[in-house]
Amino acid sequence: MTWTLHRGDCRDYLRSLPEASVSAVVTDPPYELGFMGRKWDSSGIAYSVDLWQECLRVCKPGAHLIAFGGARTYHRLACAVEDAGWEVRDQGIWIYGSGFPKSLDVSKAIDREAGVLGHEGHAFTVAGYSHAPDKIQHTAPSRGYVPPAPATPAARQWQGWGTALKPAHEPFVIARKPFRGTVAENVLEHGTGAINVEACKVGTESMQGRWPANLIHDGSEAVEALFPESTAGTETKPRGKGGIWSPSTGTPAGPQYGDSGSAARFFYAAKASREEREHGLVGFRNVHPTVKPLALMRHLVRLVTPPGGLVLDPFAGSGTTMLAAIQEGFDVAGCELTEEYWPIIAGRCECGRKEEEAKAKSELPLRPKERRLL
Repeated sequence: MTWTLHRGDCRDYLRSLPEASVSAVVTDPPYELGFMGRKWDSSGIAYSVDLWQECLRVCKPGAHLIAFGGARTYHRLACAVEDAGWEVRDQGIWIYGSGFPKSLDVSKAIDREAGVLGHEGHAFTVAGYSHAPDKIQHTAPSRGYVPPAPATPAARQWQGWGTALKPAHEPFVIARKPFRGTVAENVLEHGTGAINVEACKVGTESMQGRWPANLIHDGSEAVEALFPESTAGTETKPRGKGGIWSPSTGTPAGPQYGDSGSAARFFYAAKASREEREHGLVGFRNVHPTVKPLALMRHLVRLVTPPGGLVLDPFAGSGTTMLAAIQEGFDVAGCELTEEYWPIIAGRCECGRKEEEAKAKSELPLRPKERRLL
């Protein structure tokens, strides 16, 4: 497998690619929320019909597009994709239990506007009211944190009120480039038009495989509680941590269940750990603020990419999708505008390429019908 990184605007790179040369587009574009004040998250490019038209042009007939969006802004992304000529096939959902609310504490805001609470949390005494030092709460407080009592009557009236819910899911659009004729004809001619259901089923020879769904979660207890108990498989296994089945040993690195348990085990993809984010990096850290889990992106790449296919990621970020494609054995091309992330992408991808080449030389073949768990 090979990887290529275009350092610059993805639109320039897309214009250089020949028509119908890409097998799948899997990407995590900006959500256009101005996250952490980053300029790249407020440019409007994710809503550009021209961008998605160019992605359509370079894709083979029947090729799939998977693109993530924010809960508040997904509709504009999906509309742009559809307006560009893609056929929207589904909406996928990635659920997690570890999001943090970015909510304004209304009570503190009222005290602040009354002059009781300063910008840096210094105590003030105005009109007979006093307030202990603190800051206006915009994110979830740490455990054990006890907020100071509101100082003014108006603030006490609105204590406990905020402005945002806790984020717990991210949607992604699943679309396909239109084609002529039947799916069978297109698959035979171009290798695209269908999804790899069998390779993305959950389970192994000892656990019944389940059809991949448009729902994936992070395995947190809060999310698992939403799922009913169900029965699958014949062999009892202890439960563990992680997200995928090991292709070399056949042992599960993710949550393991016996013949019964929560149906949540069929939709699992944990958030990226620091070890995963920085594997292969030497002398520097992965500073990208929004890193998708590798297991999640491997699952999606594997779902829509045909054997020997080329994966395109117009918004490489820290390179997770590119690394996922490498680990799945595909060629991949990525684009990234922000210079700060270029060495991170290169370090992760080159490490992944070398590791996959070493595995190909030393490991035993995959066991028959072995499947990885997400």
